[in-house]
Amino acid sequence: MEFNRSDFPEDFLFGAATAAYQIEGSAHGGAGSCHWDSFAQVPGNVIGAEDGSRACDHYLLWQDDLDLLRDGGMDAYRFSTSWPRVLPEGRGAVNAEGLDFYDRLVDGMLERGLKPFQTLYHWEMPSALADLGGWANPDVHKWFADFVQIITRKIGDRVHATATINEPWCVSFLSHFLGHHAPGLRDIRAAARAMHHVLKAHGAAMEVLRAEGRDNCGIVLNFEASAPVDGAPENIAAAARQDAIFNRWFIEAITQGSYPEEAMEGFAPHMPAGWQDDMALIGQPLDWLGVNYYTRGLLRAAPDMAWPSVEPVEGPLPKTQMGWEIHPQGLRDILVRLSRDYVGDLPMYVTENGMAWDDRVENGTVYDPARVSFVSDHVRAIAEAMEQGANMKGFFYWSLLDNYEWAFGYEKRFGMVHVDYDTMKRTPKTSYHEFAQALAR
Repeated sequence: MEFNRSDFPEDFLFGAATAAYQIEGSAHGGAGSCHWDSFAQVPGNVIGAEDGSRACDHYLLWQDDLDLLRDGGMDAYRFSTSWPRVLPEGRGAVNAEGLDFYDRLVDGMLERGLKPFQTLYHWEMPSALADLGGWANPDVHKWFADFVQIITRKIGDRVHATATINEPWCVSFLSHFLGHHAPGLRDIRAAARAMHHVLKAHGAAMEVLRAEGRDNCGIVLNFEASAPVDGAPENIAAAARQDAIFNRWFIEAITQGSYPEEAMEGFAPHMPAGWQDDMALIGQPLDWLGVNYYTRGLLRAAPDMAWPSVEPVEGPLPKTQMGWEIHPQGLRDILVRLSRDYVGDLPMYVTENGMAWDDRVENGTVYDPARVSFVSDHVRAIAEAMEQGANMKGFFYWSLLDNYEWAFGYEKRFGMVHVDYDTMKRTPKTSYHEFAQALAR
């Protein structure tokens, strides 16, 4: 890879990220069901109707996986804690076995010199709470706050940093408006409420974390480099609407106490009554911001479609296995924009960045030069953003392991480590070895 650890400040952290449902195996350890378990059982929702019941068997193989992080020279591990593993019904009785698993996991990170970066919610709404409307229910922030208190009192004293929620756009818009993720709704009223309630839950979680004496707390937002396909006024306006919904909604609520006008054009009639009164809770100060970035969106107006009347256009750049354009300049531009317009000198981490590829084991190895170039180019983009004033503190590759890629099942491989889903054998790819070499001290 065309960078070295020495190119970055001494306190800049390198690591990899995962999520509980995607790797742990939800059938282990007394975990309750979540809305992904039922979503996957509906024909057409998930490739192969696959779910996370086995995933990568990380619940059983976690020590080997932490060894991979340590042996790869990484400084930190971004992981998530499963709400239904800790509270199988979402509320009420605690699953001691689930709490003990995370206790051991965090201790295992520390024993290997890894800084634990915890994400409290990475898309696992307990089924019992999904029955009550999940993120569309006005009480969801209270349920989430109770979970946050329980898990924080167990492991919070040893985690290095805590993120409340991963990618609230996916939790709300992708899942309640577009219907691509659980719970699979296509309902503007449910989407508007989920987009507000998920932020209210972030605020309630921050209150709990502060009350428990935790610092170094933030949130992880996803961004795309939204751009009009050309200079036509209608396409520029369509791209601005997409930018307001995808990129601006969450960061502006947190840092400015408001929602973008272009997004409220569609959502205002469907917002919960008195939503304005929640903005102080939502806007509590962050200690850091996590930025997830994968691609750009080329956009054009779609006047025959309902609001927001915008659709993506296939771009000309090389693409990953997901069909996403490889556009590292977009990461640089987003980091600079966030620094300039929203967070100033607030520390930021790239908490996810990676690519899926059709990786195969051949002669005992996995050769993935495209991923090596992808990582190199995006890490260089972070360095360029730092030169332009962004206060960057770390980079986490998504993902350590090939895993359950949500609606795409096990087909798409994002990992630096290949997983054979029949045997669960881990095979580090060329990108893993190159990354380790770049990080060698």
